[in-house]
Amino acid sequence: MMIDLHCHLLPGVDDGSKSMDISLDLARQAVANGVTHSLLTPHHMNGHYINHKKDVLRETKEFQEQLKAHDIPLTVFPGQEVRINGQLIHALDNDDILFADARGRYLMLEFPDNDVPHYTMQMIFKLQERGITPVIVHPERNTMIMQRPELLYQLLSKGCLSQITASSYVGTFGKKVERFSKQIIEHGQGYVFASDAHHLPGRKYEMRQAFQKMRREYGDQLADRYQANARLIINGDNVPANRISKFKRKKRFWFF
Repeated sequence: MMIDLHCHLLPGVDDGSKSMDISLDLARQAVANGVTHSLLTPHHMNGHYINHKKDVLRETKEFQEQLKAHDIPLTVFPGQEVRINGQLIHALDNDDILFADARGRYLMLEFPDNDVPHYTMQMIFKLQERGITPVIVHPERNTMIMQRPELLYQLLSKGCLSQITASSYVGTFGKKVERFSKQIIEHGQGYVFASDAHHLPGRKYEMRQAFQKMRREYGDQLADRYQANARLIINGDNVPANRISKFKRKKRFWFF
């Protein structure tokens, strides 16, 4: 069993798949890469796309029917990639948010590409007051976190989890992102891999490759833990906290 907690397979709803044919092709690619279960996470409230809960529920059911009709052995679940924003609590109050699990415990939370908003810690506290654990998606590609890795450490120290994009770790997004992904892993600041698959260049399924690389570099135990964490999240069960450490700042040497 391989669970993908983050992908953009639903057709015509965001910057992922543009048609049902493309969605079915992406699903075949997922299966070929070893994925058996996928959480469908269209963008929600990110300034470009709105994907209401009721719509995602309907579209996920329709997509599952198409998968069955085309004999594609992939089980899909409804979710959202929710952008942190000032209206998030209002959306929760109005039952317009989908979680990674049916119990409403884990929220796939996205930051802007180059920012961690100033109100983030306050929002995290409000979510946790409601029993919600944010799963920070692809922190390794956030330029502010790359510049200030202590931000991720602080979020994890407060009880958040993190999701590393498989392609980041295998080098698809370049050496800088690959190195930062490895730093996150080595400091215990990663919890799961996900594909974040889109119908875009360089946004393919590389889950199997990521796990193979992790087994080579860090051993079977860590790879098994990442896979187990994905199951725990989608089942709404408790994910054991990692022993995390801060990144050591590189020493600077001055020459005269």
